[in-house]
Amino acid sequence: MHKEIVVQVNSEETTVAVLEEQKLMEVYLEEAESHQLTGNIYQGKVINVLPGMQAAFVDIGLEKNAFLYVEDAYPNRSNIYGEDEAVIKTPQIRDILKEGQTIMVQVIKEPLGTKGARVTSNITLPGRFLVLMPTLDYIAISRRIEDETERTRLKKAVQDIVEEGMGVIIRTVAAGASIEELEEDYHYLMLLWEMIQKKRKAPPPSLIHQDLGLLERILRDILTEDITKLVVNSREAFYKIMEFSSSVAPYLKGKVALKEIPDLLSEYNIPAQIDQALKRKVWLDCGGYLVIDEVEALTVIDVNTGKYIGSKNLQETVLKTNLDAVVEIARQLRLRNIGGIIIIDFIDMEKVSHQQLVLDRLEQELKKDKVKTNVLGMTQLGLVQLTRKKVSRDLSSILQKECPYCQGTGLVLSEEAVCLKAKKEIIKAASQVGPTILVEVHPAVAALLLKSHGKFLEKLESETDKKIVIRGVSLFHLEDIKVTKIYQEEQLEDYYNPLRVGEILKLRVTGLFPENNKDGTSRLESIEVFIKDGSAYLNQEVFTEITHISRGKAKGKIINFES
Repeated sequence: MHKEIVVQVNSEETTVAVLEEQKLMEVYLEEAESHQLTGNIYQGKVINVLPGMQAAFVDIGLEKNAFLYVEDAYPNRSNIYGEDEAVIKTPQIRDILKEGQTIMVQVIKEPLGTKGARVTSNITLPGRFLVLMPTLDYIAISRRIEDETERTRLKKAVQDIVEEGMGVIIRTVAAGASIEELEEDYHYLMLLWEMIQKKRKAPPPSLIHQDLGLLERILRDILTEDITKLVVNSREAFYKIMEFSSSVAPYLKGKVALKEIPDLLSEYNIPAQIDQALKRKVWLDCGGYLVIDEVEALTVIDVNTGKYIGSKNLQETVLKTNLDAVVEIARQLRLRNIGGIIIIDFIDMEKVSHQQLVLDRLEQELKKDKVKTNVLGMTQLGLVQLTRKKVSRDLSSILQKECPYCQGTGLVLSEEAVCLKAKKEIIKAASQVGPTILVEVHPAVAALLLKSHGKFLEKLESETDKKIVIRGVSLFHLEDIKVTKIYQEEQLEDYYNPLRVGEILKLRVTGLFPENNKDGTSRLESIEVFIKDGSAYLNQEVFTEITHISRGKAKGKIINFES
């Protein structure tokens, strides 16, 4: 498989993209002045102990207090990889922590939404080949190293290196590493742990160890022998990568290339693929499509046949669509960095063999993901349940924010609903404000008020003896309504009509003047503009000089600059 890493560094941010067969699989973003919190170690202070939740809140100097579960609050001596697991009775949180107590913790999950960071007192320090666990006392090895001979060799080598009372995880990339490389990595991590220990005297809350920046983490965690090529646009970053390759991964030196162009990502069509990853609908190569909905509690993925009609029978069409969907779903989980509970609604399959085939393909594709994922099987309703470890923010939360108008629902009021709401505001204002009422709304709402509710406005003006002026403002949101007191006619003119006689504008002719076939019409906000001899330019933009202005209307003539 052709696997490529593209690194773009500029003054604002660093972007790292992982591509497989020219398809974007993972993307990492980091602003120049910010770093991720996961992996950072803090000297914290216990603020609240919650026996009912078996947890505590710890102040580590962030906007929100961090959350510490009881399982993460004491040295857990059991093997997290399930080998020789010891049965340990979980103590009560109040027996471990007291309010005001100082405690060293490490961030294991970034703050997400309304939740603060999640922390643990079981510190882990990742290196190139090993992960040091100073509070644990066992050796574990990555399940992705499947060769039993290699597993035995690595475990024995590390046992001879590690000091008593220290825990170590042997990482996947350690497969094939020499004893000298493992030993060098271990001694580096021990030196780092000693430096952290010396900083524990710092008063809480304080940061006592910050994890590596994005580029350094990529060198440590992603650069493996299966990488075909790494391209970077920064000379400084290039030298850093080459230095790393020389000392740690010589096999990478011939795979690193420098391409000094400002927008390296566009060379690989990465921005377009990122934009696609933010959309709700994702098309499959066969013509089917996915619909991905992310909510607070879980992510739901719906599979549809779309344009794909198959060639044999319905069952084969459904199977083909579901198998194509599996590949794309695994990619989207990595690309969007979706974590937590995930529900996949595949197209119903009658044959049990087809269902098993889809589940097997799903597990096979998810093995390519370095983030831990568990497939929990298929429910009686044909829904596949799985969980993916959530450590950092997903792509959408980094690049997007919740709409301030719809509050995440994706829906806003219709023009008709806003129009009715505006009528109520006008009635209320007519009994309170001065002789003239100026109502500013979105142009679409203004047009509806003037057209459909014109008689209502005339009747209200007659009953209240007040002038009601409707003005459309293109910068307004569809739901915005603003009512203003107007006491002088001169003041009204400034508010009421955005046009001035003699002003030249570029307007699109959108209609024909109903009284003849020569003139055209256009609209600027809520002002209707009649353009002399504009019918010949229907659906075209023309330069128009305003010659006359009246209430809610204006006249203009076409200006031909070429003549």
